[in-house]
Amino acid sequence: MLVQALYQWQVGGDSIGNIEAQFYADDKLRRADKSYFSELLHAIPAHVDELDKTFGEFLDRDQSALDPVSLAILRMSTYELLYRIDLPYKISINEAINLAKTFGPTDAHKYINGVVDRVAARTRQVEISAAKKG
Repeated sequence: MLVQALYQWQVGGDSIGNIEAQFYADDKLRRADKSYFSELLHAIPAHVDELDKTFGEFLDRDQSALDPVSLAILRMSTYELLYRIDLPYKISINEAINLAKTFGPTDAHKYINGVVDRVAARTRQVEISAAKKG
């Protein structure tokens, strides 16, 4: 659901409040973690410049060449890696891959995996080192 909401914000330019209200009104969040959805829906646009800069270092093309779904997934995953340290990095990476397989263009999951993996290596060094030792 979050990828769809971010896509709507990126492409349609609608306000976050309107998008959130629409998801609640349409009962699209019936099985979702509503507080997590709301947190990320508001926080990602608020931190978009930082998020884009963080994963942008690992892009092999201009960000404008990314499709909107991949961009939404990269922003979401980067936010989780930077701000949700309670969420293991492997879960963020796997979620990004699965979302890209489901919603992204053909083979986008491979590209997203490479970018998010490098973001994790930079932002979660302590966690990755501990996992390798364990």
